[in-house]
Amino acid sequence: MSEQRINGQIRVPKVLLVGPNGEQVGTVRVEDALRLAAEADLDLVEVAPGANPPVCRLMDYGKYKYEANMKARESRKNQTNTLQKEIRMGLKIDTHDYETKRRNVEKFLSGGDKVKVMVRFRGREQARPERGIHLLGRMAEDVADYGFVESHPRQDGRTMVMVLGPVKKKAQARAEARKRRTDAEKAASKEAPAENTPVEAPEDSDSTSDTQS
Repeated sequence: MSEQRINGQIRVPKVLLVGPNGEQVGTVRVEDALRLAAEADLDLVEVAPGANPPVCRLMDYGKYKYEANMKARESRKNQTNTLQKEIRMGLKIDTHDYETKRRNVEKFLSGGDKVKVMVRFRGREQARPERGIHLLGRMAEDVADYGFVESHPRQDGRTMVMVLGPVKKKAQARAEARKRRTDAEKAASKEAPAENTPVEAPEDSDSTSDTQS
């Protein structure tokens, strides 16, 4: 993408000028547009060079570039952090294998990743899509504390696919609640008074004197 032309780099006789708040000023000579930009302590930025005349806007170009770079960085960060894992199952999966798959799904969701759960149909199983829907629905229910159904089951040939998205906030809230409860219990145990140690009663002076007499 080519760099936008600003201020003195804009070498056309006239521009369609847009104000700093998005209001349309109209078609003006580029010299007048530059003067208005200088008076407002702003930049004249060419935003649509292919238009006739080119469209320019009054703005703080430094601030605009900074915000654009921050948005691009955040977008790249989100793309990097949110990956999509894959889990494959067959209709005849046994209990042990299913539990292993379920734990893996929970681990991926807890890490903030999406999970594509796929059921593979073999032979005549392809004529029983409801069994695939049932299996995927069971998985969605079993991991509901960690993820939600982002894309409902759909069949594509011999494969049925469901996409689960992470519910990190819910998992984090539970973890934080557990931590708060544990911290509160520890604090309470430290503040609890020690058990009363029995104190020997002092000797009765009257009984002592009776004995001596």
